[in-house]
Amino acid sequence: MSLTRYRRFLRLCEEWPRDETKTGRDLGTFLRQKVALAFREGESTQIADPEKCDQMYESLSRINCNVYKDKFPRLRDTSFTGVTVEECRMVLATDSMQQMEDAKKGMWKKLMQRFSSKPPEEGAKE
Repeated sequence: MSLTRYRRFLRLCEEWPRDETKTGRDLGTFLRQKVALAFREGESTQIADPEKCDQMYESLSRINCNVYKDKFPRLRDTSFTGVTVEECRMVLATDSMQQMEDAKKGMWKKLMQRFSSKPPEEGAKE
């Protein structure tokens, strides 16, 4: 029975899309890592709680097959903020997140310089 579970999870991992714009934060990659960890011994792995394993597979499968997206369709393709799906993807991309972090660091440096107790050094004074 463990063989069947293992193969079902492998098939799910193959079907689950990867988002290359979210390096290190992608749900597909996270899922693959968790499956590899749970089935360390491959097909011969002994499952401690088979019912929980089956429930987890069924839940992930429903998400992957868009069961809830189809069951509860959205009226608009925007969030409460008015941001579209594409705009949201663009903002959450790793490159955009890195740019925002760099901008924060720049602002933090400016604030630290402004409120520092040391007066700014202007050239070498003799």
